[in-house]
Amino acid sequence: MKGGDEEVATPAGPPQPLDWKFSQVFGERIAGEEIQEVDIISAIEFDKTGDHLATGDRGGRVVLFERTDAKDHGLSRRDLERTDYPISRHPEFRYKTEFQSHEPEFDYLKSLEIEEKINKIRWCQTANSALFLLSTNDKTIKFWKVQEKKIKKISKIIADPSKAVGNGNVASSSNSNSPKPFPTNGVSPDRSCNHLGNDISFPPGGLPSLCLPVVTSQETNLVARCRRVYGHAHDYHINSISNNSDGETFISADDLRINLWNLEISNQSFNIVDLKPANMEDLTEVITSAEFHPAHCNMLAYSSSKGSIRLIDLRQSALCDSHAKLFEESEAPGSRSFFTEIIASISDIKFAKDGRYILSRDYMTLKLWDINMDSGPVATFQVHEYLRPKLCDLYENDSIFDKFECCLSGDGLRVATGSYSNLFRVFGCAPGSTEATTLEATKNPMRRQVQTPSRPSRSLNSITRVVRQAETLGVDANGNSLDFTTKLLHLAWHPTENLIACVAANSLYMYYA
Repeated sequence: MKGGDEEVATPAGPPQPLDWKFSQVFGERIAGEEIQEVDIISAIEFDKTGDHLATGDRGGRVVLFERTDAKDHGLSRRDLERTDYPISRHPEFRYKTEFQSHEPEFDYLKSLEIEEKINKIRWCQTANSALFLLSTNDKTIKFWKVQEKKIKKISKIIADPSKAVGNGNVASSSNSNSPKPFPTNGVSPDRSCNHLGNDISFPPGGLPSLCLPVVTSQETNLVARCRRVYGHAHDYHINSISNNSDGETFISADDLRINLWNLEISNQSFNIVDLKPANMEDLTEVITSAEFHPAHCNMLAYSSSKGSIRLIDLRQSALCDSHAKLFEESEAPGSRSFFTEIIASISDIKFAKDGRYILSRDYMTLKLWDINMDSGPVATFQVHEYLRPKLCDLYENDSIFDKFECCLSGDGLRVATGSYSNLFRVFGCAPGSTEATTLEATKNPMRRQVQTPSRPSRSLNSITRVVRQAETLGVDANGNSLDFTTKLLHLAWHPTENLIACVAANSLYMYYA
């Protein structure tokens, strides 16, 4: 007790592990069905509100989904306020529309085919109930507006004299009591007004009926229109696009350069990062991912193939050759091998919602970085440590170059990333948390869950490094080896709910907790 009547607040422990359940699947694969290459999903993104989800595929299509559970409970706002219990429903989505974003092209100058595959999708700020988003393939970025358009249909034509509107009889009766007009332009007022000219004349009683078209119904269709095309600015394949918090600009990144664009200007961009050396033989690293800070419009981060993350400040100079901060983990002495640089390459980075932390994914691990502490990651989660003995085989079949994405929950307490055999991992990153869950992208996500002995929780402060290893899954629960041809590369966490959308080939799965 404090002061006789106040209780001393006890420190809260780490949050309990979430119990994940299957929610929905779109494009579920039937047993024995052959997957078409163009149908494989290659990009996924929630908008900031979480009411819309966009996916892009290798066929250049963008598919939009909208949230429905908030609208389907059928209660008004006043009724919701009167209820004495919360309406607990997990987010549900339905298909909204789709459109062809990119087509295959051919660069005649370089004799290079440009495939239509969508590499990234990013939502922009909405306006007047219209949706705006950016999509990109290897070379061209497009700015799309998706809006509902009303389509008017003429159902019938009125030809009944009694229903005629504005006919000659009404006109003559209304003009009968009106005073005679003064002479205008030399025309006598006594001349009949029913004569419009030598060729056209109306009878004194007017027409018996006037046929008018009637619009009885209006249908609304969603129409996607390409507002702008941002092209011819990248010599290498675009790997990232990211919106700025100012709502006016965005960046695009390829292997060696990062360009800054204004959404309203498609024929000009500014090069803000350039790693290309004078002699390409001196090239030691490439850009793998880039993202704007969620709150500070002058800050952005980009990762490299050497496993480092650079934070740059656009206020320092026009060309950001020097970084404001460098985040990298030093090598353990004697641990270097042929595969060291390959597995250290960062495939994806994401800022936390508040911008305080950066999550990075390399081939073996997930790392969480505090932007105020550049001495090393505050947490490391082992994802593929069990594959270390198989690196030679993975190098031979090119699996070691797979680029897995990562995501953070809206509250910043958990992180997630994908793996092989359509598995994905969820880790708790709160101090003291030992949460490490393995799920499979099927209707029964827990069927390959491996029970691990409980581990003692440790009290961790904000700067203590945590190294946690996931379940060793060389084989699944049935003794089957992991399938390296089925990989879960793309996933996204809902911004406000515990809902994960993940991609398994051409299928979109959603899970809630």
